[in-house]
Amino acid sequence: MDDCREKRRRCTKLRVSTDNNDMEKMMHREIERQRRQEMASLYASLRSLLPLHYIQGKRSTSDQVNEAVNYIKYLQRKNKELSSRRDELMLLSGGSFLNDCKHDMKIVNHVVVRQCLVGVEIVFSSRFCGGQPRLSSVLQVLSENGLCLVNSISSIVDDRLIYTIQAEVKSITLVDLAELEERLIRMK
Repeated sequence: MDDCREKRRRCTKLRVSTDNNDMEKMMHREIERQRRQEMASLYASLRSLLPLHYIQGKRSTSDQVNEAVNYIKYLQRKNKELSSRRDELMLLSGGSFLNDCKHDMKIVNHVVVRQCLVGVEIVFSSRFCGGQPRLSSVLQVLSENGLCLVNSISSIVDDRLIYTIQAEVKSITLVDLAELEERLIRMK
């Protein structure tokens, strides 16, 4: 009789142990399934950001990630090239002002105002001579002309401060771009 009880107890322990193992396996499978779904969603999101020529045909996930890395490196190179080209153009366009600045010891501004998708884009370059116009002064002029700042990037190249500003305008016909450009050039 003790032998039977012992067998029953072992069987019960075995069933409980088996049930616990099954439960752990099911939880592990569920967690792994959720991880795979999340990874698939992230890969799809990454794939949607790549240009079509980077994801030609049916490719493995590792190939797609590799192409994403290549695309990011390409964008970084392109960004460096464009930044260098912009800085080079700004220096070339401002080069004629160097002598004026040295002789007059005053701020010489170089300004380009043009239409863009959001309204107006202003590239404002000022050489540090006797002082420098602050961004707040530039924004004040824009505000007085009915322009609302959307985006602004500033950089310093050699001894020039360069602002690239995009401003929104309700009606482009109400803004005299030539007058705005002239006002920014004369600003101190």
